[in-house]
Amino acid sequence: MDGVTTPDAASAVLILLGPPGAGKGTQARMLEEELGLVQLSTGDLLRAAVAAGTQAGKAARAVMEAGELVSDEIALAVLKDRLADADVAKGVILDGFPRTTVQAEALDTLLDQSGQRINAAISLEVDDSAMVTRISGRFTCGGCGEGYHDSFKPTEKTGVCDKCGSTDMKRRADDNAETVAARLDAYHTQTAPLIAYYDQKGALERVDAMGAIDDIARELGRIAKHAAA
Repeated sequence: MDGVTTPDAASAVLILLGPPGAGKGTQARMLEEELGLVQLSTGDLLRAAVAAGTQAGKAARAVMEAGELVSDEIALAVLKDRLADADVAKGVILDGFPRTTVQAEALDTLLDQSGQRINAAISLEVDDSAMVTRISGRFTCGGCGEGYHDSFKPTEKTGVCDKCGSTDMKRRADDNAETVAARLDAYHTQTAPLIAYYDQKGALERVDAMGAIDDIARELGRIAKHAAA
């Protein structure tokens, strides 16, 4: 089929784990630029499959329109289709999947069918109390989307965007200390078994995500290159 290839068994499959605000999105984009890997998030995959009208996408659409959660089987079918695309030949970064050990086991089976495996599951380690401060202080400009922070990156003039001059500043409703703390607790509860799963398989890597963005990126790049070697 034109534009479609069988996944290369040598291509890297990385999983990026980390709580809200740990910098998964930023680091995934940097890995994409440096190594040519492709970030695959569950939400983006489902929306693309629905838009493309694939068989898995049609199944996902029916479930989503009914207001229900997409099953593991549908999510895996969408992922399988995406892994067959030519642009992921150098490897992928999975963001948001798997979330449970059941999903992790199913993913292992899926990858095994094409001679692939999880090269590394990278856990971005953070300090919860610092994360509450980091996330709860975030706000963005409604005019241009520039991001700011009460402590780390305030606007030069209070309430005015440095970039476009807009005074329309927005904060996410769930970016408050109480909600952030609850989200962190939920993450640790849900993800602890997954971290143990990949640790037992010898695929887990831990990275201190409280340092400078560039330092974290260098460490992730080192891990990714070693894992794919």
